[in-house]
Amino acid sequence: MFDFVRNHSKLTLAFLLLLIIPSFVFFGIEGYSRFTSGAHETVAKVGGQAITRAEWDQAQQRLLERVRRQPGADAAQFDTPAARMQTLEAMLRDRTLLAAAQDEHLAPSDARLQRLFTTDPQFAGLRNADGSVNKDLLALQGMSSEMFAAQLRQDYAMRQVLGGVENSTLAPATDSTRALDALLQRREIQLQRFEPAAYRAKVAPSDADIEAYYKSHETQFRAPEQAQIDYVVLDFDALGKGLAVSEADARAFYDANAARFTLPEERHASHILVKVDKDAPATERAKAKAKAESLLEQARRNPADFAELAKKNSDDAGSAANGGDLGWFGRGSMVKPFEDAVFGLKPGELSGLVQSDFGYHIIKLTGVRGGERQPFEQARGEIEAQLRKAQLAKRWPEAAEQFTNMAYEQPDSLQPLVDKFKLAKRSATVTRQPAPGASGALASNKLLDAVFSADALRNKRNTDAIEVGPNQLATAHVVNYQPARTLALAEVRDRVRDSVVVAQAAALARKDGEARVAALRAAPAETLPDTKVVSRVQPAGVPGRVLEAVLRADAGKLPAVLGVDLGDAGYVVVRVQAVLPREAVPGGDEMLRRQYAQLWGAAESEAYLAALKKRYKAEILPAARAASAAAN
Repeated sequence: MFDFVRNHSKLTLAFLLLLIIPSFVFFGIEGYSRFTSGAHETVAKVGGQAITRAEWDQAQQRLLERVRRQPGADAAQFDTPAARMQTLEAMLRDRTLLAAAQDEHLAPSDARLQRLFTTDPQFAGLRNADGSVNKDLLALQGMSSEMFAAQLRQDYAMRQVLGGVENSTLAPATDSTRALDALLQRREIQLQRFEPAAYRAKVAPSDADIEAYYKSHETQFRAPEQAQIDYVVLDFDALGKGLAVSEADARAFYDANAARFTLPEERHASHILVKVDKDAPATERAKAKAKAESLLEQARRNPADFAELAKKNSDDAGSAANGGDLGWFGRGSMVKPFEDAVFGLKPGELSGLVQSDFGYHIIKLTGVRGGERQPFEQARGEIEAQLRKAQLAKRWPEAAEQFTNMAYEQPDSLQPLVDKFKLAKRSATVTRQPAPGASGALASNKLLDAVFSADALRNKRNTDAIEVGPNQLATAHVVNYQPARTLALAEVRDRVRDSVVVAQAAALARKDGEARVAALRAAPAETLPDTKVVSRVQPAGVPGRVLEAVLRADAGKLPAVLGVDLGDAGYVVVRVQAVLPREAVPGGDEMLRRQYAQLWGAAESEAYLAALKKRYKAEILPAARAASAAAN
């Protein structure tokens, strides 16, 4: 149970981090008032300061850009009306916290900010070895170190607003014990299920039944508005058709990048180490050297016994068991004296004594590979792909501008774009939301919004060129539009009949279940066929509504007979037999008590945040909520 809550808290935190890092609540160095212009519609307010639709759109776009940069992430999950509303609610929360932080003067000093940055594991990937910020990584995100410091200061100030509440929460042992007992309590039950499937053969809906159900459930049988569209996509694949790379250009690249197509030279070696610290006394070092010279003499006398000699005498615990075998390695893998020696040997050759900071080495080279240049014909495919990609990157800005202009300037047809860029015209039937499993242009909310715009629907004009992915533009043309409508009974008769069968079968199941409850209450000695022990942590396959009814039953009046109506899923009769002690937790309750305290801290933080929102009159305006609800 607590693990479930904790895991979902991590998901929530991961989502918030996507919102916060690297631009910490979206607003940049100028702060939260940067975009507050009367030229934009106000969607929310905090302390009299407006959050505009432009700010909201920009925040959502930045979120999507960051999600797209995450390997394997599906940006479409964050590009929905519900996700947009989450973004706005996060903005409202953060502005409330910022207002409180500013009023309470919680911004950290420069010294404390540096300490926080160097110790916070969240920023380990942004720190250099000396604790300074990695400016190159910041630059990739369009930030300077000054911008990052200002945003970091702001973020830490906001954290302190709720941190004091969350970290000071006390959870008395008696309260936590009572809560854990209630949460983890087990109950022994008997139950009997009345499944609608067992009653399907007993029902035969009449035409009147079907028609009555259809009329009372018309909203279930509505077809969403649809548009049949043609669309074209310009991307590197389309732009690169027919783009050839000459052999002369490929060979020139091959010759100019010889090192890239040369396999790294590697050595396979074994060694015997006589370990001695570089700062050891001279007598100790001399003793180690004498031992190493003796081993070297033995190795030279019997080269074939090198592995056995290493097993018995080498001080390198990592390789001694393998006869001193170090495997394959390239330059830069070993300390310099060792590397210089091994790369100066021939296969099968034995080195003299090699001194390093670890002690004295005796090295045997057992293999050499690499150093050969990959033939041009083998590398040609990779070279041509890279040169083609470079050419496309140069051509893309001009092609994208032409594509965008033509879509707008010749709005009556996609054919000019097809002819100009040799594109494939595709067709699809779409709704306002991407279909499950949609990909490419048809998964783009922006393109679908453009398709269902008044201009595209009423005037049958091309949509604007929409960016539907990295280096990917699309435009669509509406061929036919069908508004949302209620499907005729003839179109959905089979679906309606199936629904009536389910409803009537469930009614028969409920009737028999209620009769069984009455019979059990009249004859308490009767039993039910299935016996289980259940708890919130171990529900034993019992449906949630049944489990809650079982746990709500008065423990002082057992056994208790209950009937739980699951609607179309049937009816369950339950006899609660006994309350059992909760199972002991391995390692005791200490971890659960800590998690309980953390949950209380989180709850008190949310309550304090709610109070702050009330103090600063933070609100999302009805128009924004209505727009989000309509989009859903």
